[in-house]
Amino acid sequence: MFKESFVVTVEVVPPDGPDPEKVLSALDSLATLPFYGFSVATNPVAKPRMSAMALCTMIQQRTKKPAILHLTTRDHNRLSLQGELWGARALGVTTVMVATGDFVALKDRGNTTTVRDADVYRLVRMAREAGLRTGVVFDTHPEKNGLARALDHLRRKVAAGAQFAVTQPVYDEPGADTIAEATRGIGIPVIMGILPLRTPRHAEFLHTRVAGITVPDMLRQRMNSAADSVAEGAANAREMIDAARNRFAGACIMPPFDHYEIMADIL
Repeated sequence: MFKESFVVTVEVVPPDGPDPEKVLSALDSLATLPFYGFSVATNPVAKPRMSAMALCTMIQQRTKKPAILHLTTRDHNRLSLQGELWGARALGVTTVMVATGDFVALKDRGNTTTVRDADVYRLVRMAREAGLRTGVVFDTHPEKNGLARALDHLRRKVAAGAQFAVTQPVYDEPGADTIAEATRGIGIPVIMGILPLRTPRHAEFLHTRVAGITVPDMLRQRMNSAADSVAEGAANAREMIDAARNRFAGACIMPPFDHYEIMADIL
């Protein structure tokens, strides 16, 4: 990874059941597009999904492209984390992205326990010791001016051994400039997150309900006035790829709601 001058990955959400065929077929259709590989989420928004490890293995076998395993401290104790890291190496997964993981919703806490007996910094060290290329999340929480705190966390992750970072979705050039300037000299490549918008309602939901994401007023207005909001969202994603090329080491594109078919329009 990072042998290319600009690395593009596509984030994949595993299915909520035991059948991977629909996802794998969708990913098959992307094989000829110009991107490095897939980045496989693990139980996003703290809801159960197929094992990210299993899906990474199947993706690599099926598409012949690399798959990056997401691993969180939320779902495993220290023993299980170590086993996952060694298992990844054994199955040919060479890169992990480690994170704390989304919080379990209040309504689910009666029957879902958060683990976290190792923090994310320890997990970074464990992943490096296991011989895996290790990435981390960089979440500035723009909705509460969290850039300074996020930079402190990122520096601690770098000190623990992190080798690259992926940002939360960015939607305009000023936002990209802010992050690029803040991370200059951080010592590791930074990859910009891009989450294509689909509808005005989608844009509004991300802006008002999802921590870490801010959709600028001008873009929400564009989505509201667009004759084809899906095409408008794809156009913004292309703009963000161009912005990332001049500022970052790569882009991680996050197709919303399993709409992998939009990747052809974006790439």
